[in-house]
Amino acid sequence: MSILSKLASSLHRKDEVPNQELGREIASGKDKKAIKELVDNLQNKNKDIQSDCIKVIYEIGSLNPGLVSGYSKELIALLDSKNNRLQWGAMTALNSITTEAPEAIYSALAKIIAVADKGSVITNDHCVAILVKLCAIKNYETNAFILLNERLLRSPTNQLPMYAENIFPIVHKKNKTIFINTLTKRLPEIEKESKRKRVEKVLKKLR
Repeated sequence: MSILSKLASSLHRKDEVPNQELGREIASGKDKKAIKELVDNLQNKNKDIQSDCIKVIYEIGSLNPGLVSGYSKELIALLDSKNNRLQWGAMTALNSITTEAPEAIYSALAKIIAVADKGSVITNDHCVAILVKLCAIKNYETNAFILLNERLLRSPTNQLPMYAENIFPIVHKKNKTIFINTLTKRLPEIEKESKRKRVEKVLKKLR
């Protein structure tokens, strides 16, 4: 039986529960045939099927990234999609496989960042998360942190506290000063007190 019959749209469901359950089922069963079918149907003429497939793929990626990492090329290609759901879904999936396929992700950073610059908040969040993971890998950390700092300088103040908190674990002696300077520069822009305090808390840990 085709895996498509288990998708939310095939079941006439408007919620994501069937897709989440299917993701867990495929991940636990390590069903590579089902994953290939999902990837193949990212080009399905039916946009609901496309959306369901990318949802299931990044659910699998969050549980067992190794099962999806072999499809980095296909996921990177989706970043050019005019379907916003596919675009940010692909970014979500790429985030989940960064530590499994760092070379492929690093090679696609120019596209990833270009898409994030024009994309949704979710797209940006996952772009930052991808860069954070690359910063934890010695071969990529220097360039990845430069790009990460550029995003921090330009990010909406609403996202700044979360980004600061997520970046903090990969901060070390070599990049600490730049990180502190960037957060200090952005601090006056944060109008909401609760968000400003979160950034101040990160700064306090670094001093």
